[in-house]
Amino acid sequence: MITIARRTLFLAVLPLLAGCGSKKPVLHVYNWDDYIKPGLVARFEQQHGCRVVIDTYESNESMLARLQSGATGYDIIVPTTYMVEIMHKADMLQELDHSKLPHLSEIDLEFTSGISAFDTEMRWSVPYMAAATGIGYIKGRVSNPEASWSMFERPDLKGRTTLLNDMREVIGAALKHLGYSLNTTDVNQLGEAGNVVLKWRSQIAKFEGDQYNAGLASEEFLLCHGYAGDVLQAQEENDKVDFLIPKEGAAIGLDSLVIPKNAPQPALAHAFIDFLCQPSHAAENMEEIYYLAPNTGAYALVDEELRANPSIFLDPETRAKCEVIHDLGEDNAKYIQVWDHIKAGR
Repeated sequence: MITIARRTLFLAVLPLLAGCGSKKPVLHVYNWDDYIKPGLVARFEQQHGCRVVIDTYESNESMLARLQSGATGYDIIVPTTYMVEIMHKADMLQELDHSKLPHLSEIDLEFTSGISAFDTEMRWSVPYMAAATGIGYIKGRVSNPEASWSMFERPDLKGRTTLLNDMREVIGAALKHLGYSLNTTDVNQLGEAGNVVLKWRSQIAKFEGDQYNAGLASEEFLLCHGYAGDVLQAQEENDKVDFLIPKEGAAIGLDSLVIPKNAPQPALAHAFIDFLCQPSHAAENMEEIYYLAPNTGAYALVDEELRANPSIFLDPETRAKCEVIHDLGEDNAKYIQVWDHIKAGR
């Protein structure tokens, strides 16, 4: 039997007991699909006594639209370089505390000065993964494959192909196909590119940014516009999957780790970024998801087969034909207009 005095003491101690058993801190990450090794996430959770919750998106624009519509609570987001610049201009990012990021010294500065020229000092973003965009296809089921964007015009593949659900990537592919820059602001060139994409649209099964690699692995799709890492992940499941970088050139993208200005767990976010920058972790991540982590310490740690893969470590000739997508400021509206026409089918 509990006396009144003991009961009073018991009730007073309850909040303290609740505090001892309080929920673990949660790190909310907004990322692309299949874009981090699950084992690394589990290890970080164990080391930091936290939970990591990952939401995914299929394009930079859909991610931005969700944030602008009021979505909050994210601690880490993984936008592509041009979107980092857009988010910075919109005052959506917090400046990084380099004292909490000792492994920034491992970042390959070729990427911060070449691809991510906007943030060369990594004040707002830390390079995470880089990849070229190209064509994934099924060997033996796609006859006479050609490293060209014209593959999406082939009537024999009608209904078995996909394009990324990404405005800049798709219009950019058509621009490269026509011999133009994927950062052009010329309305006539953009109009031509829009017409090319409309032709492609009449052939495809759908615009798909999340699950096309699974559809490629299962051979539901025979030809997909996609990122090298995604296609190589599909190749792990189906050795008939292959990847081509079109001869006309393609986009090469760098996704970076950023912390939103209103992040609930900024200290934990810094710890997560630094954890991913440790060379051994970056190497594990590369070997799992087949993207290039721009981390000098990690290069020597990945296996030789990965290091020799030309779809991941691009040769200089291929690299020279690729372009980085840039933020075009007010001229972004020109792309939005073309994309709206494409999605409407006219």
